[in-house]
Amino acid sequence: MSGIRVLVAGASIAGPALAHWLSRRGAEVTVVERAPGLRPGGQAVDARGVAKEVIRRMGLDAAVRAACTETVGAHTVDVDGNVLETYRADDDGGDGYIAEIEILRGDLSQVLYEATRDDVEYVFGDRIAELTQDAGGVDVVFAGGDRRRFDLVVGADGLHSALRAMVFGPRERFVRHLGLVLAFYSVPNEFGLDRWFLECQEAGRSAGLRPIQDATRAMALFSFPSADFDLDHRDVAAQKRLLRERMAGFGWLAPRILAHLDDTPDFYLDQVAQVVMDRWSSGRVGLLGDAAFCSSPMSGQGTGLALVGAYLLAGELAAAGWDPEAGFAGYEERMRPFVEANQEIGRLHVRSLDVPGPDTGPSPEPDMDALTDLVQRAINGVELPDYAGMPDSGAPIGPSPTTSAARP
Repeated sequence: MSGIRVLVAGASIAGPALAHWLSRRGAEVTVVERAPGLRPGGQAVDARGVAKEVIRRMGLDAAVRAACTETVGAHTVDVDGNVLETYRADDDGGDGYIAEIEILRGDLSQVLYEATRDDVEYVFGDRIAELTQDAGGVDVVFAGGDRRRFDLVVGADGLHSALRAMVFGPRERFVRHLGLVLAFYSVPNEFGLDRWFLECQEAGRSAGLRPIQDATRAMALFSFPSADFDLDHRDVAAQKRLLRERMAGFGWLAPRILAHLDDTPDFYLDQVAQVVMDRWSSGRVGLLGDAAFCSSPMSGQGTGLALVGAYLLAGELAAAGWDPEAGFAGYEERMRPFVEANQEIGRLHVRSLDVPGPDTGPSPEPDMDALTDLVQRAINGVELPDYAGMPDSGAPIGPSPTTSAARP
């Protein structure tokens, strides 16, 4: 072991993925999560392009694929249920509108947790209350009263990151609302849904049903435009009222789906937003995933960014001998162009829905060559060094066509 002690805040996807790689590189890792346990369900998340290679290097390809939703494609429909367009999971080599690897956020979180729980300390039902860093480390006071010292701290605690606010400043400085609100929750599959995602769009609003592994259930999805958003992200009652108000009068299956709003176990609603920061680190504290560079669900790449970022952050820190300045700088240099391409995809997707917002405007005719190039950069536009010579307690990962040599 390197003796390096790292605290990671957040146990959704980015946090456990980082814990996996840090542990393999020899660090002693603690993950703190304010929720009492792993959160089940959630939206379907995708792994495309280079993110699939990260999963392979983790040795988790079989486990992830076994937990996938097994969605075979998507139909967009009109309010009468007539099919307008069809997309298949094998389009574009499995990296299209419906990804080959599609898994519920909670299921991927569970896979990552099971793969790391024997080598990583998980602390649920607690959070960082105070943090003070000096040249040699970071002193952390937990809300539960524990006081500990770490060499590095990484915030992987999502769009509403408490650690980011604590170290870098208020959320208003970094979170950019894109003019859209998204909601999803599980419902009984009384709609005959069979491995096909259905979505109906009308005047900037949408309603959808997504199949999940439990064929008796389905995941409902709604989106609607909202020029601003000031609801507390923990006030569920107010969120449900807002959803009912904004989706009133929407046809198709929406009324039947909304009828299950009060008996669902996993309701979620939040703004569609991005996080834009000049730096993702400050001294011995860094950020990862949505806390650092949320691209919004409209990019389809939030999970890919978290997985790739975790691999690069752990690798660059280890390659720098755990020097935070050099390690964080290397991570940001490699990652930022990939992040920027994916954030642009997210903004373009919102514009295509003609949703009014601070960062949107009239949709110009797309330059298809430029768009194709942007999509490729957003899926595969980052190199994965093999970090040869770095400590690695996992199975040999072997080179692949997407790898490149580590920095000397």
